[in-house]
Amino acid sequence: MKRVAALILLAGLCARDALAFEPFTVADIRVDGIERISAGTVYTYLPVEKGDSIDNAGAAEAVRALFRTGFFNDVELDREGDILVVRVSERAAISKVNISGNKDIQTEDLRKAFREIGLNEGDTYDRLALERAISELQRQYNNRGKYNVGIEGRVRKLERNRVQIDITIAEGKAAKIKHLNIVGNETFADSDIREDFESNTTNWLSWYKSDDQYSREKLSGDLEKLQAYYQDRGYAEANVESTQVAISPDRRNIYVTANIREGEVYTVGEVKLTGDLILEESMIRPLLRIRQGDTFSQRRVEQSSEAISRVLSNLGYAFSDITPIPTLDRDKKSVEIIFLVNPGPRVYVRRIEFKGNTRTQDEVLRREMRQFEGGWYSQAAIDRSKARLRRLGYFKTVTIETPKVAGTEDQVDLEVAVEEQSSGAFQFGLGFSQLQGLLTSVSVSQRNFLGSGNSVNFTAQNNRIIKRFDFSYYDPYFTDAGVSLGYNLRYSEVDQGEANIAAYTSKTSLGSIISAIPLTETDTVSASIGIERNQISIFDGLTPQPIIDYINDLGRRTFNTWRLEAGWQRDSRNKFFAPTRGSYQRLSGEIALPGSTAEYYKLQYFYSRYFPLREWATLLGSVNVGYGDGYGDGDVLPFFENFYGGGVVNGVRGFEDNTLGPCFLAEGSFGRCQPLGGAFKVVGTAEVIFPTPFLKRNDDTTQLSAFVDVGNVFEDLDAFDSGDLRAAAGLSFKWQAPVGPIIINFSTPIKKQDGDRTETIQFSFGNQF
Repeated sequence: MKRVAALILLAGLCARDALAFEPFTVADIRVDGIERISAGTVYTYLPVEKGDSIDNAGAAEAVRALFRTGFFNDVELDREGDILVVRVSERAAISKVNISGNKDIQTEDLRKAFREIGLNEGDTYDRLALERAISELQRQYNNRGKYNVGIEGRVRKLERNRVQIDITIAEGKAAKIKHLNIVGNETFADSDIREDFESNTTNWLSWYKSDDQYSREKLSGDLEKLQAYYQDRGYAEANVESTQVAISPDRRNIYVTANIREGEVYTVGEVKLTGDLILEESMIRPLLRIRQGDTFSQRRVEQSSEAISRVLSNLGYAFSDITPIPTLDRDKKSVEIIFLVNPGPRVYVRRIEFKGNTRTQDEVLRREMRQFEGGWYSQAAIDRSKARLRRLGYFKTVTIETPKVAGTEDQVDLEVAVEEQSSGAFQFGLGFSQLQGLLTSVSVSQRNFLGSGNSVNFTAQNNRIIKRFDFSYYDPYFTDAGVSLGYNLRYSEVDQGEANIAAYTSKTSLGSIISAIPLTETDTVSASIGIERNQISIFDGLTPQPIIDYINDLGRRTFNTWRLEAGWQRDSRNKFFAPTRGSYQRLSGEIALPGSTAEYYKLQYFYSRYFPLREWATLLGSVNVGYGDGYGDGDVLPFFENFYGGGVVNGVRGFEDNTLGPCFLAEGSFGRCQPLGGAFKVVGTAEVIFPTPFLKRNDDTTQLSAFVDVGNVFEDLDAFDSGDLRAAAGLSFKWQAPVGPIIINFSTPIKKQDGDRTETIQFSFGNQF
């Protein structure tokens, strides 16, 4: 208001000085004093044109109009004959705004706030705008508990009537919460009430959680939690009556006191449903999470409203309003609850639009959508669509907005916004494995080839263990119904002895075709058929005798196999990378068809489930079981098809790769026992996944976890003995790096036997196939 009054006064004074002429008709207008602003801009705002008659009142209005633009420090009107002369003094333009010293608040966030205030590059410089910007900065830092922040704004004049603004910030340290007291809690202990608080006094985890740093927003949220804690336990009238926040003279310590009035415990009286229920009351009442006779709980009241709203949203009522109306009977200490149901109009989806998919074709996203254009709105279908898009692995983030269609009450659009991430890579010679050593490889892989959703992969790999060439192609939507088709070609030469397996080498050629058919939203069956040729080379004096005996009994070292595989999988995980809920299970079987050199079959089952413990922690439980045997003329599973255990990939971590299970030690040998693998394998894992320190919680590229692995490999099913299981515990770090997955494990065996080969640190990085 002061600025407006000053402008009016200044305009009045200028107008008084400009009115030394009699009223006249303007024949022309001339503008003097402009540098950056064009004369046309002045004419636009000037309420006088050629041919107009101007008097004292018109001149005063003209001056005020030009001052209101904010472009000028001074405006004066004069007359030269019939020419109206407008003399102005321009305000300086902001050439640049430099911000330095800010760490707690991102520069882009500050610039956004400055633009709203009017302190942006290209704007006209206004000292009041600079002062408002500094005050806003001060407020934001105070809200973060930084009361010692120092903010200085300097203005440097430049040529051509421009200025540069330098804002220097000395953030200082956030004030620490010295005391956090709750007064009036007679029923519950402070430690129980404050368990979920984001604010706390300094403790041993404060270096990571920063919970001892005062923040006004965090404290407000905690006070809401304090009241909710009581109201969820029957104290319907509990209320935080006052809060005192005091700061020490040196502005480094904060003292917080919250006063709670508990009241008494209430039970639930009659629970009624009213309004336009849409469904029969008998169908809605089971959705209620609170019933007559229960101890009152505000949370369960809200959950009941949400449950009804979700059901109605799946029927097209996207904007239903379920209002719980509690009525307290203080004499009986009971609460009558009425749920007022207002479904609103039934809504259908007009259009689905995709944003952010610069590489991925719209059709790839659209075929994953379970909410359709022209169909009734369904929140369940939208949620399912989002989960399917996230599981593709092509996108960092997926968000779905449902704005109303302007001018209608029963239509919405779906705006699906994605942030794409790399779904392929070209890699050359980047990799190292603790077991395999230096990985020299060339790999071109693309899980979203040309944005089509198809997968293409070519790999040439060479190290001291393996020479391998792979080419594969997979189309997940070979038909519109979701039937997939792909094929794989592979050639490899493997020195098994270097891979902690018995001393022999194999040369393998493989060609196969695979197809999969979706049964439900989460279930898929697949089948593949292929032919494989495997040439085995043995070494006298090194190759274990059981392998030599098997080859001699068969009378050949080349194995031709017609391989048929079939499988079923169910995937309900919420994300492709770093899921936090849902499960994945896979049952597969393969058989070497009659007529193959060796006739055998293998069965494998894998199951994993993610349980959200907290917002920041997830429990992963998994089990992996494999079994194989021979049939027909073959009485055992061929040695080159055995299961192996131990290590980063095959589990159990903490034991060297492939070393668990049966092994062969030549009589009189002083060397290591050579792993042979076995026909039966079982591994179980329990793992708690939590945020990686110093990184954002929603960063899906990294994963830090504490784990316990249990398992082993046995010669066959009859040889299984739970007493022979091995176990290890430790920490694991995984990173989806640009060069490929990086895995580092720190583990120690907690159950082992003499002769077991263990490792404390296990790692691998780079692209491995």
